[in-house]
Amino acid sequence: MAGPPRKPLVAIVGPTASGKSDLALRLALTSDGEIIAADSRQVYRHMDAGTAKPSPAERARVPHWLIDVVDPDSDFSLAQYLQLAREALDNIWRRGRLPLLVGGTGQYVWALIEGWQVPRVPPDRDLRRSLEARAEHEGIDALYHELAAVDSAAAARIDPRNIRRVIRALEVRYLTGGTTPSRAAGLQPDLEPLILAIDRPRAELYRRIDERVHHILESGLVDEVRSLLERGYSADLPPMSGIGYRQVCAFLRGDITFADVAAKMKTETHRLARMQYTWFRRDDPRILWLDASAGRDVYGDAAAAVRQYLTKHEAPGNA
Repeated sequence: MAGPPRKPLVAIVGPTASGKSDLALRLALTSDGEIIAADSRQVYRHMDAGTAKPSPAERARVPHWLIDVVDPDSDFSLAQYLQLAREALDNIWRRGRLPLLVGGTGQYVWALIEGWQVPRVPPDRDLRRSLEARAEHEGIDALYHELAAVDSAAAARIDPRNIRRVIRALEVRYLTGGTTPSRAAGLQPDLEPLILAIDRPRAELYRRIDERVHHILESGLVDEVRSLLERGYSADLPPMSGIGYRQVCAFLRGDITFADVAAKMKTETHRLARMQYTWFRRDDPRILWLDASAGRDVYGDAAAAVRQYLTKHEAPGNA
């Protein structure tokens, strides 16, 4: 006997600057949709320019969820994200609208789609300080190798240079005695997602990234960081370690020049895009890649895919 029908969700994923947000906005306007952000930086208030949040005008046209959730000095975990995202899904379905999950934070995307079970582990300040001290004296490589030894699956998902995530993974591992988040055996999520990604040639993607960096700086990132520091938010907070914020903090301390800020942001964002392809692989059969080569507008292909997908559901929310 067949189980209850699964619920619709359109996910638009892939590397930064590929055009996800613009595509999502257009699809939401034509599909009676609402957007759930899957971005680990956009959850923080007062951090707008550097996280490329949708503008107030865009947010007025289409409801956006999981943006401006916590202050920069608040802890925000994957477990919190999943709770809020599932609440958003239920709200959107209940009103008969289509949820669009949009972002490049692969852990957020797959945790929601695959139904990961995540231990709610509050931060242990003493353990975290101890691990941070070890990273300073022994180097981040030592901690990453330690993580690989005790939880190889978590290590495979984490950039070895992302000290915050390495420390958090070790913290969860040591406090729970188990591994970091994973999908529970036999769990069947109630989703039937359509997963779209925009496929751009590497050179074109890098050009778009570089243009975005200049736009972010012109949009007032330096003033935004200065304002955050004046509000009392420390440069050592995890959100301030993000691309752009870290470099501007160094500039404001006089450690690097403004030209260095742009150059380092570009290099780090190129690297981030490469890392994102490890979460969203071109050979993943679950993902429909939309060809954006030679300047093609992928909206037509995306809209056709969404229309075909929605024929399986009489209306969003009726599943």
